[in-house]
Amino acid sequence: MADIHITDIESAINYWRCRMPSTDGLALPAPTRALAEVYARMVYERAAQVDEASLSPEGLAAWLQWYASTPDTPCIAICSTSQGDACCKGCGRSFDEVQHWPAMGPAEKRATWRRITLEGTAWRFNKYAERAAEGK
Repeated sequence: MADIHITDIESAINYWRCRMPSTDGLALPAPTRALAEVYARMVYERAAQVDEASLSPEGLAAWLQWYASTPDTPCIAICSTSQGDACCKGCGRSFDEVQHWPAMGPAEKRATWRRITLEGTAWRFNKYAERAAEGK
């Protein structure tokens, strides 16, 4: 099993808060409550990540439903690993990550997404962002 970063737990909580807002402003719907318990424990323990196996079945189900609403792959159809690069210039994934992506689990994929987003060196994060900022 892989670890889930606290920012993904936060995103999942916000996803559920939008989908199922509290009816009275006090009680949390079940998916939000299941994720909030994990989040509270992480904050209390000052943990940046939690093993997905430690989530309750309800928490994992809520997280997986949020995950299903996110883009599956960072691919931008410019794969330099097919040209022999160890790391794809287009998406930032390693050759192994590109090759094994279909077999990776949701938490592993999100960990890869987090790493390439933090690195921000792939064309996905700079070349196209620069063009959009320029209005082209």
